[in-house]
Amino acid sequence: MESAADRLRPNGALPIDQDTRSLLEWDRLAADLAAHGSTAAGRALCMALPLAPTLVQSQARLAETTELIGLDGLLEGGLSFQGVADLSATLRHCQKGGVAGGEALLAVATTLAAARRLRRQIDDPELRPHTSALVAELRTLPELEQRLHFCLEEGGRVADRASPVLAELRRQLLAARGERRERLQDLLRRYTPLLQDTVIAERNGRPVLAVKAGAASQVSGLVHDSSASGSTVFIEPQAVIALGNRLRELEGREREAEREVLAALSALVAAEAGSLEGLQVVLVALDFALARARYALALGAVRPELSGDPLAPFVLENLRHPLLRPTPQRPEVVPVTVKVGAELRVVAITGPNTGGKTVTLKSLGLAALMARAGLFVPCAGSPQLPWCAQVLADIGDEQSLQQNLSTFSGHVRRIARILEALPEHPAAAAGASLVLLDEVGAGTDPTEGSALAIALLQHLADRARLTVATTHFGELKALKYGDPRFENASVAFDEQTLSPTYHLQWGIPGRSNALAIASRLGLDPSVLERARALLAPRGEGELNQVIQGLEAQRRRQQEAAEDAAALLATTELLHEELLERWEQQKEQSADLQEQRRRRLESSIREGQQEVRRIIRRLRQGQADGETTRRAGERLKRLEEDHRPVPERREHRGWSPAVGERIRVLSLGKAAEVLEIGAAGRELTVRCGLMRLSLPLEGVESLSGQKPAPPEPPVPKVQVRVRAGLGTGPSVRTERNTVDVRGLRVHEAEAAVEEQLRIANGPVWVIHGIGTGRLKRGLREWLAGVAYVERVADAEKGDGGAGCSVVWVK
Repeated sequence: MESAADRLRPNGALPIDQDTRSLLEWDRLAADLAAHGSTAAGRALCMALPLAPTLVQSQARLAETTELIGLDGLLEGGLSFQGVADLSATLRHCQKGGVAGGEALLAVATTLAAARRLRRQIDDPELRPHTSALVAELRTLPELEQRLHFCLEEGGRVADRASPVLAELRRQLLAARGERRERLQDLLRRYTPLLQDTVIAERNGRPVLAVKAGAASQVSGLVHDSSASGSTVFIEPQAVIALGNRLRELEGREREAEREVLAALSALVAAEAGSLEGLQVVLVALDFALARARYALALGAVRPELSGDPLAPFVLENLRHPLLRPTPQRPEVVPVTVKVGAELRVVAITGPNTGGKTVTLKSLGLAALMARAGLFVPCAGSPQLPWCAQVLADIGDEQSLQQNLSTFSGHVRRIARILEALPEHPAAAAGASLVLLDEVGAGTDPTEGSALAIALLQHLADRARLTVATTHFGELKALKYGDPRFENASVAFDEQTLSPTYHLQWGIPGRSNALAIASRLGLDPSVLERARALLAPRGEGELNQVIQGLEAQRRRQQEAAEDAAALLATTELLHEELLERWEQQKEQSADLQEQRRRRLESSIREGQQEVRRIIRRLRQGQADGETTRRAGERLKRLEEDHRPVPERREHRGWSPAVGERIRVLSLGKAAEVLEIGAAGRELTVRCGLMRLSLPLEGVESLSGQKPAPPEPPVPKVQVRVRAGLGTGPSVRTERNTVDVRGLRVHEAEAAVEEQLRIANGPVWVIHGIGTGRLKRGLREWLAGVAYVERVADAEKGDGGAGCSVVWVK
């Protein structure tokens, strides 16, 4: 029964989906793809370029393409299909009981060898899961390959070793041919005077002598031919006729023996026909995938991400038409960017003729079909689009004199077929549907055509996932403002050069440039003024002014975006330079601090040694008042020379101050600093009506800066002159107590020694318990000091084991 689609289709017309592929020049793209095929069967599949019937199969093809791009680049010379032949005709012949020729059977062997090599190169389930799964069940039949190579030689000739009977026949043939050759040479020497030529010729597969016509009766034999002039007769001598007959018999038997071998080999091939057909399918699929990979590299294409959601967005950045090539007139192909959100259903593209509207339609349609076929898409970034089960288009002129169709009638008939093909309920469709309409509503009265175009696009907004239509009707530009499913786009036009720029602008409808072009071409100004006056009542003049303002605003925004991008790039470079310099400065600062620390320790040791020498002289010698005075001045100079100079410390980070506003991390609210603890690690803050005590790590500045930890106190080493010697009180006081906790052993030694020089009684040294290293170090040092009488732990009330009492002599 005839369907509605069949009734709408003109006689001999293709189904609408095939018609769309023809309009998009899908066959030209397939031919470009086939140029990258390696085998005849692979190229034939590329020329057919089938579309994957499901999303899963499209994704599998894309994965195969990805894997073979990587593998083909790793192998030297790329993945090779050398030796692979089309076995379909041979297999059909053998399955019907026929005998295949030697060359065809040898092609089976070379194909098996090539398949085994390809499986070895591809098989890696971790790196190439899809192509490895494709070759996993591949049977390369090594026994059949060995048998074929054993029985057949180069060129498909049956080898002597294939059959003992064949080998014996060929030995007899060789001997018979040698005997006949010797007899002919003897006859040449005997009949030389009677011959026109001393070369043994051949007629009807038999050797003959070129005998002069007048001497033909003197040579007995069989006449096979004569020359055109009649002066030469070609005679097979009677002496070799029997040998010739023998050779003919042996050759016939040889052909029979060869046929028996080929028949046996053909039977072996027929027995494995199923495996060989499966192998052929896998090899063709691999060749198809490799052609897609090499085509993607040639186009500079990238892998698209296909979504099973029909409402997924279209994101195609810098999309190029795969069939457009640079020419001297147009050295650069201008790409277009297509970004259609899930909420959009119709995009109306306006602008001047030859501005690139139709190319945009074709590029988008081809991109959707290429992704479905497993091909990479020629664009930048990471293209995303839904899996399109239908791509339907009305592009070009459908005028037909044979079918009595005008341009308008042709468009209407094709659009009717598109509507018939669309599903009634898009949500239940297997995939998205993409509709491409070129010059919708054209070819008839502008008023009626515009009304028809608006109604059609509103209908398609309910039926198709996305409809992209080009038009010159100004009424279609206003649909966006009444329906959020509609969007405007336009191709830019340069009024200075009166030529399109081919750039696609989103959100701005194209305006009419007819008057601008006419003005530039010198049309009478009065005519132009009258035309503008006629446009004014219809509002088109104001609309063009609005569009012109939008275009100017877009240009300013584009320039501002470019300036911002350049500023951002400069800022990033400066940031990297500052980071690098900061790292260098930090390394230099660390080295400088280490050098200062070493110099300070060296100065302390030198000062201690000098102090010990002075005290030793004062204790051992009979020093008078003047000597004592000079020693005191010397000690004061040492104190000044070895006093550590406070380092200028760089600001290591943000530090809160009283009265400053900060952010409390636990509350995420601002607060005011009321008080800072003595050690700088605790803060008292007021947050609203609350008064809180927080650790320094629990706050940050309002700009997000983290607080720097307070710097540890720098130990001070002082050298004092001993005021006098003698016996003092044995009760612990502040004057006879020295606290060396936190100091190193040599620093503690210097501090204790200063206290001992001015002490007139026992000295209490508070060193703490800790690990005991400081206490042991001090005890060992005090044991070697000559003027120390004894050392003992303090009473429990004075510190116990954490404090030592030192008595001087």
